Amino acid sequence: MLRPQRFHTEIDPGPVQIQARRVHFEVDDVPLHWIPDHPVASHVVGLLHIVLPSAERWFVEAYNEALPMVKDPRLAEDMRGFIGQEATHADVHDKVLHEYMSTHGIDPTPILEQVEYLFEKVLAPDPSITDPKRKLNHLCDRLWLIAAIEHYTAVLGDFSLNCAWDDYDADPTMVDLFRWHGSEEVEHRMVAHDVAVYFHDSYVDRIRAMMMACFFMFMFFQRGTSYLTKSDPELNATWLKTQRMRVQDSKLGLLPTYRKLFGSNTLMYFKPSFSPVEMGSTAQAVAYLASSPAARAAHL
Repeated sequence: MLRPQRFHTEIDPGPVQIQARRVHFEVDDVPLHWIPDHPVASHVVGLLHIVLPSAERWFVEAYNEALPMVKDPRLAEDMRGFIGQEATHADVHDKVLHEYMSTHGIDPTPILEQVEYLFEKVLAPDPSITDPKRKLNHLCDRLWLIAAIEHYTAVLGDFSLNCAWDDYDADPTMVDLFRWHGSEEVEHRMVAHDVAVYFHDSYVDRIRAMMMACFFMFMFFQRGTSYLTKSDPELNATWLKTQRMRVQDSKLGLLPTYRKLFGSNTLMYFKPSFSPVEMGSTAQAVAYLASSPAARAAHL
């Protein structure tokens, strides 16, 4: 299995062209517990198949609305690349969701409906708003929320590139899927922040958006994991046992710890001088994308 490398001293590859890679993953033979003997870790990571498609399509809709207003050609180019990557992520996870979870007897509908309601109803543009200034303010709020969520996706992307899945014989197809996605999140981690700053450079709005993102992330991780473990026909675990298994998997490097994900990784975003460049390595992400089986096949 291909294992990405991270070095203390790396050569900065400089600006990279953000582009969608039309990848394909065959998951018919991927086991439900794709990290053997670690069902909770498998479900926590697998939860992203449910949460991400609606979220990323919501990103795309907001960016398509914002793009005509952007006069900076480099930022506009990055936004177009971001839109392409996020749309591809949504399509891939949506396909895997139905081919993988349904095959193993898990119905994701209850969680999926909650996610779709959040992004398609609660956070969607209000059609009753006709005043241009109010519409722009609403767009700016969404752009900052996207930036906050993208901070977490960069954190998770960096984790996927440096975690211990390989040491526990995780399924190579699923590992490549999450590392391909994680690498692209690290690759384009500056875009959402730059777009939000371009439209409305506000520290208050940045922090408000992060507080919302943190709440939503924690809620869906908890509720989604609980639902998937209860729906797992091969697993009989109480809520408390599930939490203990999650903590143990985090200690093994199979999952990010909540202390780091919702603690230090979140608090770094509160620094007035924060920049997404602080999270992850572009060199590592680009190197993985250059050797990822799925990404390489996409260029053939």
